[in-house]
Amino acid sequence: MLSQIYYLLRSQVDGSYISANPNPDEAVKFLLLFREDFDARSYLNTHAPDLSDRFAIESISATQLKTILKRWGFQGVGIIQDPLLPNIEFLIVS
Repeated sequence: MLSQIYYLLRSQVDGSYISANPNPDEAVKFLLLFREDFDARSYLNTHAPDLSDRFAIESISATQLKTILKRWGFQGVGIIQDPLLPNIEFLIVS
C-alpha cells in the first residue's frame, strides 16, 4: 500500500484538486484518487470534456497523501473504481 502511486486531477487555473462532496448537507470533502493516469483522463473526457484542457494529472505516492489531505482540508479520499460510471469508494482518513 505504501508503494502505491495514485493520480490526481489538479486545476491549472487555481491549483485546486478535484474533490467530491457526496452529502451536500455536510461540509465533508473527499479528494478523488485514480489508480492509473489513463483513468483520470477518461474521467475528465467522459464527465467534463469541455474542461479537460484545464486540468493536469499529478502522481503522488501513498506517503504524500496525508500531507495533501491535511494541507487542503480534505476529510478523506474517494478512490475511483470505474471512471466511466463513476463508481467511487469513499474512505474517511483520521
